[in-house]
Amino acid sequence: MQAINNYIIIEKIKEESKKVNGLILTNNDKKDIRYLQGHIISVGNQTDGLKPNDKIYYDKHAGHMIEYNNKTYYVIRQQDVVIVI
Repeated sequence: MQAINNYIIIEKIKEESKKVNGLILTNNDKKDIRYLQGHIISVGNQTDGLKPNDKIYYDKHAGHMIEYNNKTYYVIRQQDVVIVI
């Protein structure tokens, strides 16, 4: 599976529930967080500064879901990436 143009194929990284002062924070408690973390699977030929296996933060409203070989991936544009880790 290969992305084309300025598209990027990613897998979402699910964040674990965290404990803060004895309270367990679930994903529902993080509604105000705008960016999600992902792992790049493939980058298109027109992307700059990104490569497979990079970890990124991207806009949570970006892209769409695709299923390939019984796994769920997300396709986003390069401009939706805000941080490379």
